[in-house]
Amino acid sequence: MTSATARGQTGATAAGSDRPARVVFALLVIACFVAFFLTQHLKHTPTAVQSFKLTPYFSPTPGGHLKTERISFKLAQADEVTATIVDASGMTVATLLGDVPVARYKQLSLRWNGRAGRARKLVEASGPHGSRIVTPKNTGRPAPAGEYRVRVSLRRQQRTVLSPRGFKLVRP
Repeated sequence: MTSATARGQTGATAAGSDRPARVVFALLVIACFVAFFLTQHLKHTPTAVQSFKLTPYFSPTPGGHLKTERISFKLAQADEVTATIVDASGMTVATLLGDVPVARYKQLSLRWNGRAGRARKLVEASGPHGSRIVTPKNTGRPAPAGEYRVRVSLRRQQRTVLSPRGFKLVRP
């Protein structure tokens, strides 16, 4: 066997092993482009519950400065909303709304009085810029002092969103 023949066989073997590497490289490049466009799409897709606003603490006592927790949010899509207050362990303490229709991109404000249980009555008022203020009348026992969050369940979308941060209920 001549050295040219040996070199030709070695070159053919190298070119044969190069092909799978090129295919893998091309697939990785395509996957990177797909991942980039997918993340761009997700970045520009609005979240289901937007503009969550909470007061950092409240004290529903006669001497308390803020007697109700002020909760505010808006939805990217109209839906039927159930809003609950959950404790640090994720257990439901109070239900403020139960499958109440909420319009798209309209600020909804809730006021929680610091009492447990399901709201028996809703008192509604109009706020500035077409916002809706709902004061649920919870009549259960006073909820204990502690850290709480808001859970918003969207019936049609079959999604549940937990407020990004919590608030404190302060009792003397």
